[in-house]
Amino acid sequence: MKINRLILLTVFCLSAFNTFAQKKSKRDYLVTITTDFGKMRLILFDETPKHKENFIKLSKDKFYNDLLFHRIIKDFMIQGGDPNSRNAKPDEVLGKGDNGYKIPAEISPKLFHRRGALAAARDNNPKKESSGCQFYIVEGKKWNKSDLDKQAARAARKLTDSQRKVYETEGGTPHLDGAYTVFGQVIDGIDIVDKISIQPKDDRDRPDKDIRMKVSVKKMRKKKITRKYGYAFEG
Repeated sequence: MKINRLILLTVFCLSAFNTFAQKKSKRDYLVTITTDFGKMRLILFDETPKHKENFIKLSKDKFYNDLLFHRIIKDFMIQGGDPNSRNAKPDEVLGKGDNGYKIPAEISPKLFHRRGALAAARDNNPKKESSGCQFYIVEGKKWNKSDLDKQAARAARKLTDSQRKVYETEGGTPHLDGAYTVFGQVIDGIDIVDKISIQPKDDRDRPDKDIRMKVSVKKMRKKKITRKYGYAFEG
């Protein structure tokens, strides 16, 4: 009898825990990246918890403040977060800096390199582990069916029909899918990415004039984020 009661109590506790764990918060973090060209606002995905937690921590610690967008390529992406860029000289080569650790890959088949995607940069390590700090934001371009077929063949996974439709109508960089962790999305200010991507640059894709960033995070009600920026959360 005691054993049966113990089993029932255990089942009840596990059920209560699962219900609590599955209950989604009504609030989430809104990321703001401020540049001389304006502000971008982004959300971070729950499907990539390690990347989300890391980006929030670095932002709260003001790690990114005054770092550069050190690599820009029109119709592709803008990249930043190299700690060596804070006091970099005009002729200094950037892109190799890190903060001492990598993040395990969190590559989800539902998250892809659509226009405005926030993704983690990485080196060529076989586990596809992400840089602990460097990131890029996709500008991309729209693809016709024929060219998209070629891009999709380069991707590390097969694109779904809905993803192909997004690439054809909104744009993005499909050949990166499955190879890098996408962990967020621009929900306001995508035109700032466009403005940054067309700035004059050298042959290493570094802007001639430094483009610095400030990154902040603020917890807000999801309904308010949806109302202000039109982003619809799942669930």
